[in-house]
Amino acid sequence: MDRATQLRRWLAATLGRGDFSITPASDDASFRRYFRIRRGESELSLIAMDAPPDKESCGPFVRVAHLLAEAGAHVPKIHAQDLEQGFLLLSDLGDTTYLDALDEHNAGKLYEDALDALLKIQRASRPGLLPDYSRELLEKELRLFPVWYVARQLRRELDASQLQTLEKAFSTILDNNLAQARVFVHRDYHSRNLMVCEPCPGILDFQDAVYGPITYDLVSLLRDAYIAWGEERVIDWAIRYWEKARAQRLPVRGDFADFYRDFEWMGAQRQLKVLGIFARLSFRDGKDGYLKDQPLVMSYLRRTCERYHELAALGRLLEELEPEERRVGHTL
Repeated sequence: MDRATQLRRWLAATLGRGDFSITPASDDASFRRYFRIRRGESELSLIAMDAPPDKESCGPFVRVAHLLAEAGAHVPKIHAQDLEQGFLLLSDLGDTTYLDALDEHNAGKLYEDALDALLKIQRASRPGLLPDYSRELLEKELRLFPVWYVARQLRRELDASQLQTLEKAFSTILDNNLAQARVFVHRDYHSRNLMVCEPCPGILDFQDAVYGPITYDLVSLLRDAYIAWGEERVIDWAIRYWEKARAQRLPVRGDFADFYRDFEWMGAQRQLKVLGIFARLSFRDGKDGYLKDQPLVMSYLRRTCERYHELAALGRLLEELEPEERRVGHTL
């Protein structure tokens, strides 16, 4: 039986009726698929998640959904679940993402809402409930850069000196990341996973959440791979977050300059990872659409390397690998 038939049969049994429509709800970078379920013009729609058990597990989504809901974040309510078949039936948070809605006029309010929701999640943090964002996992993510971006996409082979530069940069970045205080980390807290709804924001795609560095989700939000803001605006939002975090006794650095350095170095880890992931999505999974977002991610990384002498050698390596600036992106 194919997945579409399997899903329809499960929905019919779960809803107790067969008169419903199924339409695609969103794309996903993983093997998960989402469908909007409508049972009539006057009834609210629902979202069905299809996560093939041999490729994905619904278990982490269910566990993290409960944790985030307990923290006061707005996440989809789970109406029904079948973990063995890989199906969930969820409340519908709408189809307007932050990326769809953001403009000069509403950005301040939408980002304030996103920062407040992030603080709720971080205040609820406790060790032992989510997987640890360990050095091994952080480094595994970094390795996506040389394997998929450098070797596969750029078709470049690093020589001994270049490999040494990359290894030193990785070690230096990881030392900073692991020295940061630890909280719940969504891991993809950005404009494509935040929904404009009531209360705002609705939060999606949190199944890979971990317990890790406190600046990670802030970097995901403010150094977004899909939309860019001017540096002054990013610093202003970072200061607003930092001031609220301190007032709420979250374990951020006491001096903003130190905190912002942590923010940028955490960003370097994420940007190296994302460059590799976007290359892998294209060359392994045939999802070429993510390649257009790489230049913006690279521009973030290059600017960070320019600002810190410890990362200057990494910046020179990036220039050696790809000397022509390809800095494009949606900047407001």
